[in-house]
Amino acid sequence: MYYLYLDESGDLGHPIQSPGASRHFVITVLEVQSEQARKAIEKAVERTVKNKLHKKGSRKAKPITELKATATDFADKQYFYRQIAAVPFTVSAVILEKERFSNYLQQNPNRVYGFITHLVLKGLPLEEAMTRVILTLDRNVRGSTIKAFNEHLIKQLEARIPPLVPVSINHRASHEIKLLQAVDFFAWGFFRKYETGDTRWYEVFREKIAFERVYPDK
Repeated sequence: MYYLYLDESGDLGHPIQSPGASRHFVITVLEVQSEQARKAIEKAVERTVKNKLHKKGSRKAKPITELKATATDFADKQYFYRQIAAVPFTVSAVILEKERFSNYLQQNPNRVYGFITHLVLKGLPLEEAMTRVILTLDRNVRGSTIKAFNEHLIKQLEARIPPLVPVSINHRASHEIKLLQAVDFFAWGFFRKYETGDTRWYEVFREKIAFERVYPDK
């Protein structure tokens, strides 16, 4: 199997002048090309939640079951990465500078989202896929737009993937899929680098980056 997990960080539809709005929007893909690697990352997520986050939660509070970058300190991120440092996987990202694209964001954010997604996937070696390709996205495209989004994305993928290799797209909640929680960590790392200049976590996983691109190009 050829697994792809996609998540985002930052906000897309809010003008940067809005209170609390981000200046950047990031889409990140975690690429895993074996079941063994997928299971190793999944176990690392489970182990981090169990050994780090459960111990910090109040006994009276609802048990923590999901790994979230914004709710995890740097030491816990390091703990997670130590378990997967030797696992073969890559992460790729496209970073949208919203200010340079602001006029269109309010008119059609779904189209912008689809375009940035295309840019990320375009950088992956999909032509090398020999078995089924499964793209799993954190559930954010909703309602009537999801069908059109899937059809458009499938056409893009099929144009690059060998004809005999099946392709599927899944939209799942992050608490259901451990590797969506993992890619959330990496997306947050890219976002922090460009939004605030904080590269501590980014530098930890930098060796796993296949490519990163700022759009529009400077």
